[in-house]
Amino acid sequence: MDLHALKQDLALRNKNGLPFLLSGMVVWTLITAAFLLPIELRLQNIILLALTGLLFPLAVGLAGLLKADWKSEDNPLGSLGLVCNLAQFAYFPLVFWALGSRPEAMVFIFAVIAGAHFLPYGWLYDTKAYYLMAPVMAIVSTLVGWAAAPDSLWAVPLAFLILLGVLNGWLLADYKKKSGVAGMEKRAA
Repeated sequence: MDLHALKQDLALRNKNGLPFLLSGMVVWTLITAAFLLPIELRLQNIILLALTGLLFPLAVGLAGLLKADWKSEDNPLGSLGLVCNLAQFAYFPLVFWALGSRPEAMVFIFAVIAGAHFLPYGWLYDTKAYYLMAPVMAIVSTLVGWAAAPDSLWAVPLAFLILLGVLNGWLLADYKKKSGVAGMEKRAA
């Protein structure tokens, strides 16, 4: 199999990473809710970190429901998705710095890291959606974070959640196109 065929195989079997992104939507919905609670900012930030622990097990469960092969162990590129994901942890010292020194900046720093880490998936799944949305998510998170008043920090996770919804929709359409589902739906209509 050539490189293009390996990437297409991975995109189809992993469903463009949709189980992880749908899981992310659940987590970012909960993060938004946490930032709407009338509690201390430090506690909101700790809740944000704790909620991220739900992402992986929820994604694995969604992969089962969606019949997505999230490991793709027989594809040589299969482990690259995990490497791309783990790379974002190199930036977590910034998150922990913000937690202690600039708690009002933590949510937007976290959102910037989360959004930017999607960029290599554009290459891995051979889709423009990740290439475009990764910088958009990082830039919008930064702008909303800078503009938000301390009592309006919920706007950062909400903006990220909306952009994540756009990314999910775009990736679903891309997956249908790659798998031929979109063409079959048009012919059936």
